[in-house]
Amino acid sequence: MTESGPMTTLVEQAMALAGDRNDLRRRLENTLTRLSDPSVRVMVVGEFKQGKSQLINALVNAPVCPVDDDIATSVPTVVRQGDPASAVVLVPVQHSGASATEGETNAPESRLERHPVHLDQLAEYVSEKGNPGNKKNIVAAEVALPRKLLAGGLTIVDSPGVGGLGSTHTLTTLTALPSAHAMVFVSDASQEYTEPEMRFLRQAMRISPNVLCVLSKTDLYPSWRQIAELDQRHLAGVGPDIPLFPVSSELRLHAARLQDPELNTESGFPALIAHLRNNIVGGAARIQRRSVSNDLLSVSENLRLALQSELEALENPAGTPQMIAGLNAAKEDADSLRKRSARWQITLNDGIGDLIADMEYDLRDRLRRIQREAEIAIDQGDPGPAWEQFTQWLEQSTAAAVSDTFVWTSERSQWLAAQVAEHFSEEVVALPALKVADTGGVLDPVADIQHMEDGRLGPMQKILIGMRGSYGGVLMFGLLTGIFGMALINPLSVGAGLMLGRKAYREDKEARLKQRQSEAKVLVRKHVDDVVFQVGKQLKDRLRMVQRATRDHFTEIAEEHHRSLTESVAAAQKAAATYAVERDMRIKEIRNQLKAVDALAKAAQQLHQDPHASPEAAPTKSSAVPAG
Repeated sequence: MTESGPMTTLVEQAMALAGDRNDLRRRLENTLTRLSDPSVRVMVVGEFKQGKSQLINALVNAPVCPVDDDIATSVPTVVRQGDPASAVVLVPVQHSGASATEGETNAPESRLERHPVHLDQLAEYVSEKGNPGNKKNIVAAEVALPRKLLAGGLTIVDSPGVGGLGSTHTLTTLTALPSAHAMVFVSDASQEYTEPEMRFLRQAMRISPNVLCVLSKTDLYPSWRQIAELDQRHLAGVGPDIPLFPVSSELRLHAARLQDPELNTESGFPALIAHLRNNIVGGAARIQRRSVSNDLLSVSENLRLALQSELEALENPAGTPQMIAGLNAAKEDADSLRKRSARWQITLNDGIGDLIADMEYDLRDRLRRIQREAEIAIDQGDPGPAWEQFTQWLEQSTAAAVSDTFVWTSERSQWLAAQVAEHFSEEVVALPALKVADTGGVLDPVADIQHMEDGRLGPMQKILIGMRGSYGGVLMFGLLTGIFGMALINPLSVGAGLMLGRKAYREDKEARLKQRQSEAKVLVRKHVDDVVFQVGKQLKDRLRMVQRATRDHFTEIAEEHHRSLTESVAAAQKAAATYAVERDMRIKEIRNQLKAVDALAKAAQQLHQDPHASPEAAPTKSSAVPAG
């Protein structure tokens, strides 16, 4: 991202050429805002205790993330370039009245306070041991280190463990992926990928296709090569060309202490670092150059339209009426794009309506399948003793279904934006940034599943139930045998009482089981209904925001085009009435402006083609042992 300086100069030159075109200046201001943040965000994700934090420590050769057998990262930690080394924690502003959830790492700066902390004390804020349940309400932590690896804008984010990748923590991790340039998925070499890990990878690939995988702790497991082969086969089923890097963080840190290049190569980190530098940082730079190039080309085309029209009117007065007629026709076509009856408006409104209906069906269908599976499991056993494990499974399955629906809805939203863009000119039209897949806090309004008794009976309760059933048997058979002169309590009446007591106990046990099963089904249905109600409402609200964002985005593009044509007509009409002396001066001025616009367009096109602007062309020293 080191070439942002020259690109910033080009954008500033374009703003000077835009003059009083406030619409074009707004677009260029947004371009400058993107250029002002050169960071390339790489999220490190995975289950608990897979070596994520130690991997980051080995990458930057510093203990920035807490590592221990009984410590788990509970707060996202962002590691970026900075000198001197420092650390801060971000907490919500108390007087704002807004509480930031665990996933709100992108909360506005005005709502967050930055509290400096010592690097040695960072674990007290970001780990589960030092900050259990995030009682200190930390949104995120930021660490700045003077490292060559981070100098190109690379920013590494240590995410909290996602707890089986089926829990609500998965939603928090998926939330941050749209804003990340890449994702590093970490799994240790103790076993091949599990089904929850594969499900999470498939979801992540649909949100952020720039994914690389790391097989950690190769120093602890001699059979890591077999595990790597199995993992490669699994990755081939998820997507093509997903790289897998077997590494040992301990060997990397040990090599740094001993300054041993061979040991560093054996750790596997040189290949990982080379990929981060060349493919991730370099790829982000190429995407940024293309984005800036598209903005500059669009602005130069809009500016050239008015200048070229005026120049032709000045140089060819006889053809001015025909040119004005053509411009007016184009202006009428552009004007239709601004009206409610325009085709792109109809496509957008119909598409959002269909998307909401399909989203509701998708969410209900996924949750109904979970409900049916839950009811079958309830009918096959006693839900009471295993209720805690059952509710854990239900919550994980529900969270996985919700995340699937959000990812699918995000894909449909992007597809709809592309359909709307097709109604515009043949040139490439930028799509709006839609963040439908953000799922942070989406399940917060859903109430916890109610507790249910395990149904176990004590010895005294069992005796009382048996005695209630046996009392009638003793009395009935005692009276019957009394006809033959036997006492009320005799061996026959006692035996009959025992038989009926046992029968009553079995019937009571079956009745209690059916009652627990019925109660469990009711609780499951209530939970599913609550999820459908709360999540469905949030998805509808988010899709309405998508509709408004898409409408505003393309309306602005239509208005830019319309204004350019309007100014072209006005310039041509003005040129037709310009006197000869003024005409020569104006022609010279316009030609100079067109030269500047053409130079801007040429520079913008070169952003696509200049290989020297890419950081990946610079020689890397990935095999070198990191400095302390």
